[in-house]
Amino acid sequence: MTPDHDPSYDTATDLTADLVARQVSSVELTHAAIARIERLDGPINAVVVRDFDRALADAKAADAAIARGERLPLLGLPMTVKEAHNVAGLPTTWGSEAFGGWIADADSVAVARLKAAGAVVLGKTNVPPFLSDWQSANPIYGRTSNPWDLGRSPGGSSGGSAAALAAGMVPLEFGSDIGGSIRIPSVFCGVYGHKPSFDLIPQRGHAPPGLDGDGVPLGVIGPMARSAADLELALSVLAGPTGDDAKGYRLDLPAPRHARLADYRVLVIDSHPLAALDESVAGPLRDLARRLDDLGAEVAFESEWLPDLAQVHGLYLGLLNTVMSRGAPPSPETPSAHAYMDLLDGQVMVRRRWAALFERFDVVLAPAFGTVAFPHDANPDMRGRMLTINGATTPYFGQLAWPGLATFANLPATAAPIGQTREGLPVGIQIIGGFLEDRTTIAFAGLLEREFGGFRKPPGY
Repeated sequence: MTPDHDPSYDTATDLTADLVARQVSSVELTHAAIARIERLDGPINAVVVRDFDRALADAKAADAAIARGERLPLLGLPMTVKEAHNVAGLPTTWGSEAFGGWIADADSVAVARLKAAGAVVLGKTNVPPFLSDWQSANPIYGRTSNPWDLGRSPGGSSGGSAAALAAGMVPLEFGSDIGGSIRIPSVFCGVYGHKPSFDLIPQRGHAPPGLDGDGVPLGVIGPMARSAADLELALSVLAGPTGDDAKGYRLDLPAPRHARLADYRVLVIDSHPLAALDESVAGPLRDLARRLDDLGAEVAFESEWLPDLAQVHGLYLGLLNTVMSRGAPPSPETPSAHAYMDLLDGQVMVRRRWAALFERFDVVLAPAFGTVAFPHDANPDMRGRMLTINGATTPYFGQLAWPGLATFANLPATAAPIGQTREGLPVGIQIIGGFLEDRTTIAFAGLLEREFGGFRKPPGY
């Protein structure tokens, strides 16, 4: 690393190439990341679990491996992971005091894959309690703030992940998503995030302490970064079956549908019957649609094949409540086993409708959330929280409808920055694709990045 070069905002793709070329060492990158975290993270509070000594030892081992001629996709690359992922020897609390003393004795399947690919894990980033908020504040680690405006939320539940990326602390992160928890922090902080197709990346080891299942309906885990190419790099390491499934199944994701924006057929969703959308997001989305049309892409704002969005949202809330209420005392809202099976039947019907739509369109562009990053809200009654959208108050959790578009149907969705508000806050969207067409949504994000620009660093960082 040359004395006048700061690697803080280099992409993971560029840094891995530099490591292979011996233009920089893993120890140098790791020291630089540690120094930046220690210098900048105080008011942001993103990297809440730090494992710097072990990371430096791993970096030294990575440099020795590179010197021997070994080549791995992430060899020597420093990164952090969301606190909810098990990392051997580190706490996993899910932001809850109930798990405050729990230490993981093994890596999750996906963290083990990152390490096997050569990644150097510096530590873990902040979350809300039980990953159940679009803010990232908890009684164990405190509150994470958005580098673009410390008075605003970085999103949640992967808020620490997005904040660390935006502030140049690490080039790669690893989050999770069931209600927008990758996509919303990504658009709030102006970075990239990928919610994979359901079950594409094994979930084992991403669970509250004491649970050891292989995941839950709707929930996924996925990468976050500052470029679309880095999402593809991480996905190539993380995706694929494990355990008994790996005996008979192999990963063979289809290639991106097209190589040029002009060849894409694009459906834009800029309204929802149950969720408000602020003009600060709607305007840039419509402007992007116009620019795509000017390039020659086929752009539409309606389709007869689009599922009934209100009906889909009701089914999504039913299934989401089933997952999120596990372990809670029974209530009138607790579904019976038969009601749960009915929800699964409804999910199949909706998935078929989306599959038919993706015969006509290649990608769907939609908001990931109805506003840009909102001010911190410490109201403990989350059901009583409100957002201001186009000057009117609207229920906080009504915004679940936007991430639910892709989540309920198990579809891949890539969050990407598309601009900024007049006040300088990031604006982003989600790019939704057909089931297991993750490479198409990531590639489309990369084409937007190349044509119109992508990540911008926050002022002062």
